[in-house]
Amino acid sequence: MLCLVWVIQATRNIMYEGALDPWMSTLWKALYQKDPKLFPKGPELMTSNMSLMDQPKVQITYHDVAEGTSNFSSIPGFCSGLSTSSGGKTCEFADVKLLEMQIESTRFILPGKLSGKYSPECFLKMVKNDPLSKAGSGKDVRHFEFEAVSSSIQYEVGDVLHILPGQDAAAVDAFINRCNLNPTSYIRVQANDNKEIEQSYDLRNTLKVPVRLKTFVELAMDVASASPRRYFFEVMSYFATAEHEKERLQYFASPEGRDDLYEYNQKERRTVLEVLDDFPSVQMPFEWLVQLVPPLKTRAFSISSSHSAHPNQVHLTVSVVSWTTPYKRKRTGLCSSWLAELDPQKSVLIPAWFQKGSLPSPPPSLPLILIGPGTGCAPFRGFVEERALQSQSGPTAPILFFFGCRNEENDFLYRDFWLLHSQKGGVLSEEKGGGFLAAFSRDQQQKVYVQHKMREESFKIWNLLTEGAAVYVAGSADKMPSDVLLAFEEIVSKEGGVPKEAAVKWLRALEKAGKYHVEAWS
Repeated sequence: MLCLVWVIQATRNIMYEGALDPWMSTLWKALYQKDPKLFPKGPELMTSNMSLMDQPKVQITYHDVAEGTSNFSSIPGFCSGLSTSSGGKTCEFADVKLLEMQIESTRFILPGKLSGKYSPECFLKMVKNDPLSKAGSGKDVRHFEFEAVSSSIQYEVGDVLHILPGQDAAAVDAFINRCNLNPTSYIRVQANDNKEIEQSYDLRNTLKVPVRLKTFVELAMDVASASPRRYFFEVMSYFATAEHEKERLQYFASPEGRDDLYEYNQKERRTVLEVLDDFPSVQMPFEWLVQLVPPLKTRAFSISSSHSAHPNQVHLTVSVVSWTTPYKRKRTGLCSSWLAELDPQKSVLIPAWFQKGSLPSPPPSLPLILIGPGTGCAPFRGFVEERALQSQSGPTAPILFFFGCRNEENDFLYRDFWLLHSQKGGVLSEEKGGGFLAAFSRDQQQKVYVQHKMREESFKIWNLLTEGAAVYVAGSADKMPSDVLLAFEEIVSKEGGVPKEAAVKWLRALEKAGKYHVEAWS
């Protein structure tokens, strides 16, 4: 029975919807009717939220300053520069090993694709931060170049770079002050002594060494970017001393309050710090905060360079995320805005991990049809760089690339680069059997997208497909991938002289053969 309770509690932690609570009530009553011995005090006991919230799943051990500083005496706080995006701290590269230990020690409890890879594969420093879009265009797209400072780097075109972003120092300090925490305390975080909890939440044994509390918050807890989940409000209600705050939090945590909570929290993307400030009577123990504050996650970006062309560098093409909430709050993407504000002249260390993406590196003999509107062009910049290098030592297959943006004047990303390789003899040139086609959607009365340019080049696309070309699609996950696929279906049907159904099957076979790849992001 205890196991069932923990399974349901785990589900509650990842579900925002209030639909689970009525279902739970029905479940307990059904189980009670089946076997009353399961609930000697009645099924209502199990529908009480308090019965599911007995203790936090982590425990904090505080250490004397002398004990902690024996390991980190040379680190005045967190010196990686991650804690601020302006005017920030810098770090001597000799401290790389110590920083690596801090990251490994603080992030061992975090979930995600990189679970098990606690230490960064390398540390990077930014050497170039160039705007690609024109000022006033409504978008801020940037080209970043990084050099490895801690070790050599290895990646292939089509791979993905994960970056651990920095948090604003003022926000971290405000969170620590709001929660009455001592930033200079040294702590260990470990799973509570409960095997079922430890296995369910995949909590590792313990931190290797004590770590400064402020460092733990900076590296592991997203206090000023991510929104808390509903269970955060439920736990808060137990620690509210002001009655009106307690009632409001209980309402937010109830099935009846789920719509109002959505309006207050999710829709506005309120941060943990903002929520805590809205309920000043709440003082949550640090154990609960560690468990419930959303983890600081790495952000993934498609690599836009060729390692062969830049042996100790990695390049990114990043759109700086910003938006306005329904209540006119200005929001920005944590990682993209942090990167945009970094000064290449300052030696700020950036923890990074490399990972295989959805776009496998193609051999030089493989013809390519690339579709990459907007920042979807990022991985294909690396593809073109690599093939241009390969063409210097032997024959290479053609590349046909379709790019799209709103205006030729404002956001034609890497214009000179594409045009250079489209010239006579270039890997994107018609002479080599390829080509570069750009769709500027807002430069005429009727919008023109990449799929329109594809239809104009249907004969060329069909010829490349029949020659064994592979298709690569990258960009927004909204409508673009499906619109592009529809254009391919029409092209295959028209040029192949087959019904639409046969064209669909033909493209599915192409995908199964590993020759139709899509990497899309929201």
